[in-house]
Amino acid sequence: MALLTEALKKYIGMQSETEIACDPVERGAVRRYAQAIMDEDPLFAEDCPNNARFGGPVAPPLFPTHMFRRAFGAPDPIQLRARDAEFDGLGATSAQGLPELVPIKHLALLNGGSEIEFFRYARHGETVRLRSRYADIVEKETSKGPMLFVTIETEYRNGADELLMKVRRTLIRR
Repeated sequence: MALLTEALKKYIGMQSETEIACDPVERGAVRRYAQAIMDEDPLFAEDCPNNARFGGPVAPPLFPTHMFRRAFGAPDPIQLRARDAEFDGLGATSAQGLPELVPIKHLALLNGGSEIEFFRYARHGETVRLRSRYADIVEKETSKGPMLFVTIETEYRNGADELLMKVRRTLIRR
């Protein structure tokens, strides 16, 4: 049975709306993140010779991926569906604005990994935004039967539209 139908192929290339992080890159948040990853390099905290070429303090490379939180006063997507017995929480916060892949929503979901390409650090005070798209959906026959590999590509940019990083996530559906 083929999993990659014409209805599913129509999702390839679909993009989310641009989402802007509710807060700019902020020194306190960068400090907490650097402490959490156990890398308190002065590059992230204060003006120093090592970050002069970046224009001052910067955030750790993966920091922009953790900036997209619910703003004060915004409804909690989990709480909105708390009384829905059919809701399992999947997709409530992780789809990054992309439509649900309805033709395969019944299939199990596995994490196939991430590939990250860095272009530049986010600087303190900058706003960060993201936009995601379904880059590809491929079917492969395996010893366990057919599987779909869904690639989601997300670009992170600053307020001046400079590319900070590209993240390619692979989701496996079977």
